[in-house]
Amino acid sequence: MLNKAQLIGRLGGDPDVRYLPNGTPTASITLATTRRWKGRNTHERKEETEWHRIVFFAGLAKVVIEYVKKGQQIYVEGRLKTRKWQDRDGVERYTTEIIASEMHMLTSKSNGTGPAATNVPAGDDYDDDLPY
Repeated sequence: MLNKAQLIGRLGGDPDVRYLPNGTPTASITLATTRRWKGRNTHERKEETEWHRIVFFAGLAKVVIEYVKKGQQIYVEGRLKTRKWQDRDGVERYTTEIIASEMHMLTSKSNGTGPAATNVPAGDDYDDDLPY
């Protein structure tokens, strides 16, 4: 079986940083991917943007926290994970996230343009014992 997601998009905001009880850093981002096409009959340009929640753990989270900022374009690879939670009113909600295993920065930190800055695999810091 295969559970794999690959996305290229732009960050909607700076990473949200948290720490697990054992001190492991996590970083969450929202990533916008946009599909563009021309209408079949009208040839009018159309656009559709999807927002994705991406979660990074451990060493990969540290890199995201330090180098990735709002508006930058990145490539993310990971697996889909749906989790259940209760909101403040006690209503069960579901969230589907991408648990990242690899990330490539496609724009530089300084001005949002330029060549790929790095290739950061999850490495040994990515642990199946983490809560996701």
